[in-house]
Amino acid sequence: MKSLNVRRILMSLAAPVLALVVAFIVTSLVLVAVGDPVGDVWKTILAVPKPRQTVNIINAASVFYLSAIAVAVGFRMNLFNIGVDGQYRVAAFAAAIFAGQAWLPGWLNILVAILVAMVAGGLWASIAAYLKVKRGVSEVISTIMLNAIATGVVSWLLLKVSSRGEGSNSIETKTIPESSQLEGFKLIPGATNRVYTLLILAVLVGFLYWFVLSKTRFGFDLRATGRSESAAVASGVNVPRMVMTAMIASGALAGLVGMPLLFGQDHNYGTTFQSGLGFAGIAIALLGRNNAVGIGFAALLWAFLDVQSNALQIQADVAQELVNIIQGVILFAVVIAYELIRRADKRIEQTRVARELAAQRQAAPATEGAPA
Repeated sequence: MKSLNVRRILMSLAAPVLALVVAFIVTSLVLVAVGDPVGDVWKTILAVPKPRQTVNIINAASVFYLSAIAVAVGFRMNLFNIGVDGQYRVAAFAAAIFAGQAWLPGWLNILVAILVAMVAGGLWASIAAYLKVKRGVSEVISTIMLNAIATGVVSWLLLKVSSRGEGSNSIETKTIPESSQLEGFKLIPGATNRVYTLLILAVLVGFLYWFVLSKTRFGFDLRATGRSESAAVASGVNVPRMVMTAMIASGALAGLVGMPLLFGQDHNYGTTFQSGLGFAGIAIALLGRNNAVGIGFAALLWAFLDVQSNALQIQADVAQELVNIIQGVILFAVVIAYELIRRADKRIEQTRVARELAAQRQAAPATEGAPA
């Protein structure tokens, strides 16, 4: 049993390592093909981050992690919630509007605003859930369309409620009160910036994701439905209700994506609020294999590449969009790598079982004639 566990651990590590090696080789070939300096590029990307960059990596990873967990809830149910980007926009806007009114003091304002964001994200996701359960509409199509609708609706509402300062071209909601602005943690020595306070929220969400899916009946039903809907029905699971619940839960978690940015950085919602987080979450959830710890490492890798890419144009005379190629290749390679490793693991397991059966058959004649 111990040797089997070691083999499984090694197989689990082999896939991401293989994917990174493939991404390194393919990206290097692309750089050679276009005449860019391969050595300078990798020297820049793989350089040890400075304290300020380290904080930026941690902050970006915490946001990416929340996005990926929201996506992973759907993936474990075999639902493709492509709408996290729209759901977090609606949620962040709703939370910014609420928090900006300062109806509640300090931390109470923050906590209620987070609940508002979760409700808003869940309600927006419930549209796609309803269409799937009641009308049979693919959640892929409906959530993609809802992303576009969310962008338009939020932009329209933002124009209605925006608080534009004198002489400023920025369009944004009312700034949340100082008592609800989170300064962050000074965790990295030498850094002038701080780690988001709501990094705690990302850690808590990751723990709850693992606990609910691994240790509760709801998590078992969700995973069972994702693997085999017919088997889930046979065991008494109400599949339509589970689809609704999983999609709304995914949307509610998507509502948390913008909270570290809202309370720890921007303090309002405006046209400069970070976009594309939902689509990054899809890639990170795939890289992390929907595992709470795996997603954490994938989020750190994604954030590391994003932050390190900022220096590419200055130090290597290469556009920072090169990192998009690296991230895409890693994603593509990891999918192939996991499939290759899965097949190799299956063959090893079949060989082991066949060897044990052969050994049992050889030992059987020696004991057949023994007295009882």
